Amino acid sequence: MSGARWEVPLPAYGDDGPRRIVARVTEPAGAPRAVVLIWPAMAVDASYYAPFCAELAELGIASVAADLRGQGESGPRPDRTSRYGYDELAARDWPRTVAAVRERFGDGVPVYLLGHSIGGQVSVLYAAREPKGVDGLIFVAAGSVHFRGFPGLSGLRVLLSTQLASVIARLWGYFPGHRLGFAGRQPARLIRDWARIARTGRFQPSGAGIAYAERLASVRLPVLAVSVAGDSLAPPTAVDRLCATLPSALVERWHFEPGEGVRVDHVRWARKGAPVAARIRAWADGL
Repeated sequence: MSGARWEVPLPAYGDDGPRRIVARVTEPAGAPRAVVLIWPAMAVDASYYAPFCAELAELGIASVAADLRGQGESGPRPDRTSRYGYDELAARDWPRTVAAVRERFGDGVPVYLLGHSIGGQVSVLYAAREPKGVDGLIFVAAGSVHFRGFPGLSGLRVLLSTQLASVIARLWGYFPGHRLGFAGRQPARLIRDWARIARTGRFQPSGAGIAYAERLASVRLPVLAVSVAGDSLAPPTAVDRLCATLPSALVERWHFEPGEGVRVDHVRWARKGAPVAARIRAWADGL
């Protein structure tokens, strides 16, 4: 059941050169009842989800934890020449990886996207592009970063910090989060897209050739949205705002409150994720 390294090649395009998505595949002892494709948060490597993937495997669910482009083992590292943001991920990386997962596990096994933080935001855009590409969406600690979705003064802090990050990325040529201790090294366009959502609440990234808002309104996929206790980066109100971008979807909401003495937050839920895995299993069985 340990995660096996797997590479998904991506066609070369633009000025960024050839690349690949590197993932870790964890399979149950028998035939999987479903596959969960996990897209991480900024600066979180796919390997971090290994304990959670093992919990899913115990429940008969296979998982594919993929490193975001330029993150973990997926290359290349963002620099001043990088020209990709939310739209490129949703239009290229997500579809190619989903297709590879389908090919590996067969069409008879349901495939669900699990987006953590930015992974959930990009998964929403992917669903707008390919509303029948997967069998459902799972958000865990994934919310809209729109500042109005955060309570009290935390909304103002989100607005100011995201806009400052956008300015830094524009001046530096990329976002040096590895030096600043937040969000890791990211391409400037992706940070600008992120900051635009924080400022306006609109999921319309730069360079997009489609009107995402119109397509989002017609997505009817089942959605399991999980907020996490102690998560200041995706509080329940922000998770609700992300769900609201899919007004026609069949949304089931759940708030993860761990047992006494167990501490979780925006990231650490993946190390204490047995209850989340059990909820996913119950939700998938219900479908």
